[in-house]
Amino acid sequence: MRYSARATAPGERREEVPMANIPASCRAALLVGHEQPMDVAEVPIPQELERGALLVRNTAATICASDVHLWEGESGSSSDLFPRILGHEMTGRVVQIGEGAERDSLGEPLRVGDRIIWTHGFCGQCVNCVIEHEQTLCDDRRGYMRDLATEYPYLTGGFAEYGYVYPSSGRVKVPDIVPDELASAAACALRTVVHGFDRLGRLDDRHALVIQGSGPLGLFSTAVAARSGPSKIIVIGGPAARLEVARRWGATHTIDIADVPDAADREAQVREWTDGRGPDVVIEVSGALSAFPEGFSMIRRGGRYLIIGQLHNEDVPIKPGEVTRKHVQIIGSISASVAHYHRALQFIAHNWERFTWMDMISNRYQIEEINEAMVRMQRWEEIKPAIIFGDSR
Repeated sequence: MRYSARATAPGERREEVPMANIPASCRAALLVGHEQPMDVAEVPIPQELERGALLVRNTAATICASDVHLWEGESGSSSDLFPRILGHEMTGRVVQIGEGAERDSLGEPLRVGDRIIWTHGFCGQCVNCVIEHEQTLCDDRRGYMRDLATEYPYLTGGFAEYGYVYPSSGRVKVPDIVPDELASAAACALRTVVHGFDRLGRLDDRHALVIQGSGPLGLFSTAVAARSGPSKIIVIGGPAARLEVARRWGATHTIDIADVPDAADREAQVREWTDGRGPDVVIEVSGALSAFPEGFSMIRRGGRYLIIGQLHNEDVPIKPGEVTRKHVQIIGSISASVAHYHRALQFIAHNWERFTWMDMISNRYQIEEINEAMVRMQRWEEIKPAIIFGDSR
């Protein structure tokens, strides 16, 4: 019989709770080759936890576009390491608590059964973590989806029935009002947007804003912008169903790239809506190669350009002199720290009545249907599909 530690107050004796219901292995979707069907197979569950680690029974994992890019082999972080488990947006319930992991990242007691989301592993002792307070630039980052599923701790991706929380990973409890699928989506798309808006700086009713992209990042950007005060929120993207969600969430104008396929025509329309000046702020969350030149062209002099979605390794044209002449701030932002995970969950909870959040979750699948979900995401037939495990709520 294996045991799991129950959280105790400082000075109390640490009790052990039997966890005989944790199996020796669980089902996981294994990446066995780029653009090959993932193989749903049994993967070991670690019998011992590192100090500070947790074992979680996953309840939901949502699919991110970067999961699709990794599957395709097109991401800048792709590798030929197989088999491994993809998925980095997940939530679940704690089933085993390692020594020294009795509290979450906010210092609250952590107990078996608590629902949490968790971060990649940040070392907490490099220059970027300690001096610059930039966890996302950690010099010794321990990321998910990178390791072989045949090597300890095995469960380092979200597309599995159980998950391993690294000792150096932040962990945040999920508010009761937030369903599993949305908590999972908050663990990547929304926390990334929250971080990006922090780096962008103040928005108010003087500002007109363009969002390039209407996927999960674009829709969450629309919601955060709608609570930040710009007078105009223009979303450029597609398909039409995503733009309908954008309008419900606060977009004042939308442009469907299927209806207006030429970038010059889209810029002309944006300029018409912004009194000929162009937008004060452009947020790029599409990942499209053509997005940067288009966004830079339309932005007004003195504007700000936040780039979140450009993770490819391709060259795009840019004239540095135009950056100087337009006096434009170009701001990059990647991933998020544990604080942004927490704030993403709170944003959903505090705005539960304002936004129809479940519009984000386009379909639910079982783990055996992972390949169908990935293909539909690849074809833009989904917004944010969720893989559901066991007792999802």
